[in-house]
Amino acid sequence: MSEDHEDGQFEIPNLKIPQFNVVAIQRASIALLIVVAVLTSFYTVGPEENGLVLRFGKYQYATDPGLHFKLPFGIERVMKVPVQRQLKDEFGFRTVKAGVRSQFASTPYLDEANILTGDLNSAVVEWVAQYRVVDPYKYLFRVRNVRETFRDINEAVMREIVGDRTVNEVLTVGRAEVAMQVQLGVQDLCDQYETGIKVEQVVLQDVNAPDEVKPSFNEVNEAEQEKAKLINQAQSEYNQVVPRARGEALQTVREAEGYALERINHARGDSARFVALYQAYAKAPEVTKRRLYLETMSQILPTVDRKVIVDGTLKSVLPLLNLDAPKGGGQ
Repeated sequence: MSEDHEDGQFEIPNLKIPQFNVVAIQRASIALLIVVAVLTSFYTVGPEENGLVLRFGKYQYATDPGLHFKLPFGIERVMKVPVQRQLKDEFGFRTVKAGVRSQFASTPYLDEANILTGDLNSAVVEWVAQYRVVDPYKYLFRVRNVRETFRDINEAVMREIVGDRTVNEVLTVGRAEVAMQVQLGVQDLCDQYETGIKVEQVVLQDVNAPDEVKPSFNEVNEAEQEKAKLINQAQSEYNQVVPRARGEALQTVREAEGYALERINHARGDSARFVALYQAYAKAPEVTKRRLYLETMSQILPTVDRKVIVDGTLKSVLPLLNLDAPKGGGQ
């Protein structure tokens, strides 16, 4: 700037204002729009997912895994839901790191795990609910906060089922039945609320008594185990002694029945033989007497050690007997 002292006026020099190329700006804008349109027009759905396309926030259609086209500039957007992957929710505990030796959170979740049983005792129940999304539309749009709703359903059903049983049932023999009924109850409520979830399995991870009463529960369990052990031992002794005694008794009865049958048949045979002999004697007395005599002698003589045969007219047999011979002597 220069100052004119004579006229008292100032002169302003010419300023150089840059001139922008309007055509270049338009071309750059068009190129940028094309790039943005290309980048926002394609999307990829994973192999375990389904894509739900929303146009201005309203659901339009679902797409399968693969590369797909949609309207750019945010007119359509895609929400992806895993439908082939098995999901799980943990109750009463949290897994920090899964692996061969899984690591769990040290902070207890007693507000979820403490459940009142039917006999007014308390049990610490930890369980896992495994499920899959079978209807992505219902999963996203029929229920608000579906994961929180699913967790609330699990807790409500578990408390209802455990509340109908004693603490001993929950801790011991009733665990499998509790898990099955919880699975059925959760699935029924999920269907009623149209969550689009299918419950695959409910697993009772761990069921214990509260830490304050755990020693007493352990003593009770040990007593129950000792009781069962003694009952099993007694049953084993019973199974060894009683069936054997029954078998011996049955054997004695069968032997007595066989002996009775044998005696009866023998008596019947003797009776029939006597009747037959009498009939033969009535027909031929002399022949029958001689036959009976010979049969009797054939049975008696072989049993006699020493035999002396004499004449029928002999009056005395003393001269023929060697009375001085030692006992057990020869014939």
